[in-house]
Amino acid sequence: MRNKLTIGLFGFGCVGSGLYEILNRSGLFNASIKTIVVKNKDKKRAIPQEHFHFDKEVILNDPEINLVVELIDDAEAAYEIVTRAIRSGKHVVSANKKMIAHHLTELIDLKNQYKVSFLYEASVCGSIPVIRNLEEYYNNDTLSSVHGICNGTTNYILTRLDKEGKSFNEILEDAQRLGFAETEPTLDIDGFDAKYKLQILIAHAFGVITLPENILNIGIRNIKLQDIQYAREKGLKIKLIAASEKLDQNVIGYVAPEFVKEDSFAYDVNYEFNAVTIEAAFSDRQVFKGKGAGSFPTASAVLSDISAIQYDYGYEYRKKETTQLSYAPNFSTRIFISSTDPAKLDLIEFSEVEETFSSKDYAYKIGTVDFGKLSHALYRENPELFIAFFPESEHQFKLANTVGSEKLMAKLVG
Repeated sequence: MRNKLTIGLFGFGCVGSGLYEILNRSGLFNASIKTIVVKNKDKKRAIPQEHFHFDKEVILNDPEINLVVELIDDAEAAYEIVTRAIRSGKHVVSANKKMIAHHLTELIDLKNQYKVSFLYEASVCGSIPVIRNLEEYYNNDTLSSVHGICNGTTNYILTRLDKEGKSFNEILEDAQRLGFAETEPTLDIDGFDAKYKLQILIAHAFGVITLPENILNIGIRNIKLQDIQYAREKGLKIKLIAASEKLDQNVIGYVAPEFVKEDSFAYDVNYEFNAVTIEAAFSDRQVFKGKGAGSFPTASAVLSDISAIQYDYGYEYRKKETTQLSYAPNFSTRIFISSTDPAKLDLIEFSEVEETFSSKDYAYKIGTVDFGKLSHALYRENPELFIAFFPESEHQFKLANTVGSEKLMAKLVG
């Protein structure tokens, strides 16, 4: 039997307005939005102003509201809303991947304590139902890797770089004007958004919960036309990949540009589309592809969570309770670094160098490095440097020599 849900909605932006429209169109749900709380009193919206409130207490203190849907972009405010809602015995649906990534263990414990559902399918890859599949379909399978294009903004920029030959800054400005990129694009182009999503995927794929600062993120802001040309000459494309793999009793993870081959899942995933590939011992490799952002695609994931809560569904985190895996922050693999200043290539210490090239205004080096030698700060502080990995089939990751964890974590965070 379906439970009747009375919804308190926080946020009426792209996703919130999409959810409102879809829910009102459909007669399939025994759920209705009673109250909408927003922050900006002066913003013009598609429905009359009397539908909106500006005080969170209107929802949090309403005993009739049994489901809070949190769709705001402020992670700290979202944390307060979500934790208070759970403590009030209300179910919660959220799309705030940064808030979830930073507080996942606490939120799991809290929802268990108060015996409510806390679902967040929309926090990872929009309309792609990857979390539910990892929780249910892959629950009894032995997963070996999860790779994804998890950020539509960077994929849009990289697609146009490959197809048009314009500079990064030109295309970023276009993307901002068209609404594909934020005015302040750091979370997207530096890989933070994809990292938060990857951390959530690792928790559901392997049962390992780590902190965002433990996952290296290298973005695309330093990419050059020469890097695109190098990839094209080799029959490759450059994609920002969020990746996790199991090595022995360890899980590794990172977000970084990758050269991908024509037979890669990522090769023909273009513009704002996302894709996730899951590789398992018995079900082999499967690919999920769809729009990773946008009003209706993301709202459809929120709606799916609302529907599931009607039937008392909740994540069980069975892998978290049984896993013997640990997160390994350091490992070695093959990378490519390029620079307009050849001397900058010496900033990264290679354990093995396979190939070097140098001209007046462009140089690159290919070889093996330990992740402990890389950091987010390294490429942010040296805009001449572009760092990329090679195709996932060629990674041949190896766990690196152990490094003092506190020292390594400080370097990864930069």
